Amino acid sequence: MTLSQQTFTVGLCALATMLTRFLPFLLFSGKKPTPRYVAYLGSALPAAIFAMLVVYCLRNVSLFTGSHGLPEAIAIALTAGLHLWKRQMLLSIAGGTVCYMLLIQLVF
Repeated sequence: MTLSQQTFTVGLCALATMLTRFLPFLLFSGKKPTPRYVAYLGSALPAAIFAMLVVYCLRNVSLFTGSHGLPEAIAIALTAGLHLWKRQMLLSIAGGTVCYMLLIQLVF
């Protein structure tokens, strides 16, 4: 890439980032109530995206070969347990990830 192409690309990325950050404040001002569908999406999408990530992570797990999905099941159980116990998403995800990596590297 030439210098002008790099500059143009960085500028477009900065503009797109700023647009996605500022657009909600421009569309939904504090004077009007938030539309019901936006409030619904705000409550439904996090769980849907998390479920999609779980399905994506488990797509190649074979119950009939290798470790039979045992490290994945243990890590999911730990993640769910941590989340039910502490209700902190970062702790849950980090704990499950560390557990899974330790199981894969040291046990299975």
